[in-house]
Amino acid sequence: MFREENGRLIREYDHERVWIEPWGEHSLRIRASYAEITDEQWALLPAVQTLSHISITPERATIVNGNIRAEITDKGQIFFYNQHGKLLLNETEDTYQLKYGGRELSAIPGSSDFSVKLRLEADPLEKLYGMGQYQHSFLNLKGCSLELTHRNSQISIPFVLSSAGYGFLWHNPAIGQAHFSLNVTEWTAPSTKQLDYWITAGDSPAEIEEAYAKATGTVPMMPEYGMGFWQCKLRYRTQEELLEVAREHKRRGLPIDVIVIDFFHWTNQGDWRFDPEYWPDPEAMVQELQELGIELMVSVWPTVQTESENYKEMLEKGYLLRTDRGVRTQFQFLGQNAIFDATNPEARKFLWGLIKQNYYDKGIKVFWLDEAEPELTVYDHDIYRYHIGSSKQIGNIYPMKYSQTFYDGMAAEGQENIINLVRTAWAGSQRYGALVWSGDIHSSFKVLSIQVRAGLNMAVAGIPWWTTDIGGFHGGNPADASFRELMVRWFQYGAFSPVFRLHGDRSPFVQPTGTRGGGVCGSGSDNEVWSYGDEAYVIFKEFMQMRERLKPYIRGLMQAAHEKGTPPMRPLFYDFPQDPVAWDIEDQYMFGPDLLVAPVLGEGERARKVYLPSGSEWTHVYTGTAYAGGQAIMVDAPLTQIPLFVRDGAVLPLLGGAEE
Repeated sequence: MFREENGRLIREYDHERVWIEPWGEHSLRIRASYAEITDEQWALLPAVQTLSHISITPERATIVNGNIRAEITDKGQIFFYNQHGKLLLNETEDTYQLKYGGRELSAIPGSSDFSVKLRLEADPLEKLYGMGQYQHSFLNLKGCSLELTHRNSQISIPFVLSSAGYGFLWHNPAIGQAHFSLNVTEWTAPSTKQLDYWITAGDSPAEIEEAYAKATGTVPMMPEYGMGFWQCKLRYRTQEELLEVAREHKRRGLPIDVIVIDFFHWTNQGDWRFDPEYWPDPEAMVQELQELGIELMVSVWPTVQTESENYKEMLEKGYLLRTDRGVRTQFQFLGQNAIFDATNPEARKFLWGLIKQNYYDKGIKVFWLDEAEPELTVYDHDIYRYHIGSSKQIGNIYPMKYSQTFYDGMAAEGQENIINLVRTAWAGSQRYGALVWSGDIHSSFKVLSIQVRAGLNMAVAGIPWWTTDIGGFHGGNPADASFRELMVRWFQYGAFSPVFRLHGDRSPFVQPTGTRGGGVCGSGSDNEVWSYGDEAYVIFKEFMQMRERLKPYIRGLMQAAHEKGTPPMRPLFYDFPQDPVAWDIEDQYMFGPDLLVAPVLGEGERARKVYLPSGSEWTHVYTGTAYAGGQAIMVDAPLTQIPLFVRDGAVLPLLGGAEE
């Protein structure tokens, strides 16, 4: 029943085979199947060899790896403990009444695949964080049911961090569900090959997060231009329009590091090159921007229009997502589109060849990987099939492979410090330079409040680089006083996000300029910092300069993210796990170890309550008043300020001198 093989604990009973093995320090990987167990790495990097110990008796087998111990009984039930003997987690018991236990693998009739369910006993008092980005108002996910699939503004990264002292990765890219109920935790995958998960134990959230980063990879070092201000609007429609905005920033003495060309700068989706009618000289454009000290980022979609010059070749070579039933149209936007298959290594090489020829060789070194879920007109995953399997089985890995397409190509060119903006990610995406943003969200204070929670859960889920469209994407008239207030509050929050980026589709709509190519798509109204009136402009300028002054501090945060996986933006409990109140604070965060940020999240609010974690002294940035930790205080928040506190006398150059 039990045996040891090459450091792996194996249980075999009837047709079930269970593997429990070390996978990094203080961590274990568990796999189970009624068929041959596969060795797919998915998110996990190859295991780092560790010193572990296995002991076997007829009734129970145990494997110890650092701070984690797993025990499996003769009935097959698995328990996990930390080095202090504390029970962290265990599968539910298989009883004669219920006739099911913690692991359920049900064969799919007429197939070699299984429907898999993992049931774990739940602690009603534990708090759970991570899992990526969901557009709800919860930071603590206890009690939540989550769909394990990507959608525009929804990102499924199945890693959860528990206040009980463990981190858990559902190591399966299948479409599924996770239920964090009071009575049971359930993970399900209706179509997959095997049960597969990874668990680590740690005495602090930082230990758990760092172990997870070692297991799945860390971000590259962020390039210098990534740390400053990024300017974008729905669409800069022509080369001259974009250049004039860049020049105006320089005329006004405004900091700007990146400017963005968004979608439909091409003729057809899938051409992956500039429409020469509107972008006649990309090399000259890039050269002028570089002389101004500005990096150019260009949007790329994975959609391939039937009229594209590349559609026929990609179809013939099998480089497009297949549709098992029905018509092949997988996405409809200004034409009928199929989707580039990023799971196919040859397709990745093909696409990068076009990107290199039409963008990279012209000096463009940053890409915006939009539509990366991929966005499908109908999310019926049972009808779509990738190179490596059906969408039901592996669909969630697509955005990681999409990021890998560009990362591998750029790395092969010798580029270091790679960063690309992408709308979706999966576990492991971070190692391919993925900077994730929160999708096409609505412009409102309610949605701003949701993004604060979403960004913190993305950080816990292992994605240190995260950002939002400042002001939201959908809606907002720059002439409207209410929207101007929202923009100011969102801008202040954005200045203390990992990437500081202005974007959005502003009203009123601007009509298309032509009848073909890039001219068929209209745009939104102006979305520059000078578009919102004099009062807002003064505030925007101050926070742009504040971001510049903080660059040395931010550089250190990005180094920690690169070396250890430490998220720059993180919940209060990350730095203060011994403070029980910190685990319940959902609308504040730490930006690095020394700066507490409390965004203003309501229209008309000019004060807010701020909790100061215990164990430190906190100094209000604007007043200089020091407060003891372990208390909540009311803080004034005029429109010109966001509540900021520095920790234990840290010296940060947040406020400018008289010359500014």
